[in-house]
Amino acid sequence: MNEEASALMGELSMVADMLEGGKLLALFIGILGIWAANWILRQLAEGVMKRLPSRRFIILQFVTLTSFILYIGGVIVLIVAVLQPPREFLLAIAGSAAVAIGFALKDIASSLVAGILLLFERPFQVGDRVTYGETYGTITAITLRSVRLQTLDDNTVTIPNSSFITDIVSSGNMGAMDMMVTADFHLALDADVDKAEEILQQVIVTSRFTYLKKPIKFIVEEVEIAERIAIRLRARAYVLDVDYEKPFLTDITRRVSKLFIEAGIERPSRL
Repeated sequence: MNEEASALMGELSMVADMLEGGKLLALFIGILGIWAANWILRQLAEGVMKRLPSRRFIILQFVTLTSFILYIGGVIVLIVAVLQPPREFLLAIAGSAAVAIGFALKDIASSLVAGILLLFERPFQVGDRVTYGETYGTITAITLRSVRLQTLDDNTVTIPNSSFITDIVSSGNMGAMDMMVTADFHLALDADVDKAEEILQQVIVTSRFTYLKKPIKFIVEEVEIAERIAIRLRARAYVLDVDYEKPFLTDITRRVSKLFIEAGIERPSRL
């Protein structure tokens, strides 16, 4: 009994020594320092991206990976260096933490593991324009737990990392600056399709948003619109930057619509 009491008192003394006020203060300051270092890193990255926009994706990927290392490595180093727990205590805590994570934090743990897998498998990258379910937008951050996606109407959507392991996600540019954009124009069955394609080609190549080093393709097919058959003229072209997707579509739609009217190219009639 005395031996058990002595062992218990020894353990309590060890814990009290680790949780001494000065050590807790140092731990808090250290965590605050990690957060500040991460914030400074992101601010510096923002400045570099403004000066080197063509390297934006590489910079964002570097910042994401560095943040992972700062948070995970920094917290581990702080605990070991500041609290200085004995080896037996670390092993006991590691075992208890594993059980706790397995039962109480299963979803968060799976998201953390999935986040690490995303960094290495890279199905998409920070800055990519992706479609996930019914959500479409730009990946702005890949954190320890989730992926943040900014939609084209400026909403921020947060998705757990684990969702990307089992669900389908498509990337429009896979780390490249340029991206293919599809534009559809519908014509009447008796419209001059060749003339319409010529106009559309001219408008696309003269748009300031078009990436001319990649090919422009056209697809013509019959489709049903409002219970009527029409000709769909589809153009597939590349924009210089993923952010130019909507400006590009707006530019060519305005100019093509005006030129179609001037050329007498008929659109599908109303019922």
